Amino acid sequence: MSVAAGRFVLIVFISIVLALLGAYLLGEWGAYLLGGLALALPLGYSYYNLHRLQVTAAATESEPLPAFGIWGEVFTQRQRMLTEMRDRIYAIEQQHDRFIQGFQASPNGVIMLDALNQVEWCNSSAERFFGLDFKKDAKQSIAHLVRHPEFVGYLNAADFENPIVIERLGVAANLSVVVQVFPFADDQSLLLAQDITELQRTEAMRRDFVANVSHEIRTPLTVLIGFLETMQSIELAPDQQQRYLDLMMTQSRRMKNLVEDLLTLAKLEANSKVAALTPFNVVAEMGALRSDAEALSKGKHHIEFSVDSTHLLMGEQRELQSAFSNLISNAIRYTPEGGAITVKWSVDASGHGEFAVTDTGPGIDSAHLARLTERFYRVDGSRSRDTGGTGLGLAIVKHIATRHHAQLQITSTLGKGSTFRLRFAPERLSLSSV
Repeated sequence: MSVAAGRFVLIVFISIVLALLGAYLLGEWGAYLLGGLALALPLGYSYYNLHRLQVTAAATESEPLPAFGIWGEVFTQRQRMLTEMRDRIYAIEQQHDRFIQGFQASPNGVIMLDALNQVEWCNSSAERFFGLDFKKDAKQSIAHLVRHPEFVGYLNAADFENPIVIERLGVAANLSVVVQVFPFADDQSLLLAQDITELQRTEAMRRDFVANVSHEIRTPLTVLIGFLETMQSIELAPDQQQRYLDLMMTQSRRMKNLVEDLLTLAKLEANSKVAALTPFNVVAEMGALRSDAEALSKGKHHIEFSVDSTHLLMGEQRELQSAFSNLISNAIRYTPEGGAITVKWSVDASGHGEFAVTDTGPGIDSAHLARLTERFYRVDGSRSRDTGGTGLGLAIVKHIATRHHAQLQITSTLGKGSTFRLRFAPERLSLSSV
């Protein structure tokens, strides 16, 4: 027998006992009175609790309702059900919030569209890509918000097997995104957009790099082949042969320098780690740099080296030698005969080390300064080739500076000259015993 049935039998039994007691003490009317009272009290209490249950039936949160007997169990079970339901709702809300946070954290644009291609939701990346404002644009047709003909045609064709590329997006119209729509559920769809602006820029740089390398190598090769064909086809006097051989050697060295610079640059770009803190004696290196500079100048320039600090520089010796040598050779190549080049190593009051190369060359227009460290970028291409430059020197210097937490600073005035500075952080310096 269940608990409820047992309690019902108990109530009936008590009612009968009270009815017999009332008949014995008060007669027939006493039996009716006490028996009816015994039945009315539990019925009234049940009605009272039914009313309480009805009033709180729609509530998802409530305080436990006090009661005894079977109603106590009813309210306890109800409270337990409400607690479990509240926990499930909270878990679902938390999961929903995590999904939204995940979509918001994505660098890709995400737009949820309904059956009419109206915006149901979008993340901040999509707002940035397409110039949307979800609070204003919710329930607006995406075709009315993104009016690029390629996108509208893609949406109308409803052929979403392959993505499309949309260019000239954003406030500055400088973004390129790849877009694809994925249908799901009941005529709904998910639009994903990925920013490929940097990828396209990198690809363009790669194409330019290949074209530049091909051009730079083809020119000396053409000269070499021309000289070889001439020497094979006709007999030349010894002095003419020597002249041709000297020119061929010049072009061969040019190709050798180009290949070496390309290998150096490739090695630097492949190594993103910070340079090791190995002591490098700049003061001692100044002598070797002076010898190389004088050999390159061949007495055509006034070259001055000065040292205002005996601090050691902490870094990769070969890379630092390459950076310093590139800055000095650039200054010599671009400074006309009779000009002056000053090389200085110093430490300023803030503790920063500075390797500076100043020349009295023609100077550089400010419009070119930001691009000087690009590979093969030349202010004057023909003149640079005549001086023997590969167009990679400053690109190499920039990568070395990055690995050493240094800054490459360039200042120039047309007609007066330029200064190239490598500025090193204090943690890259160490006191020398020199």
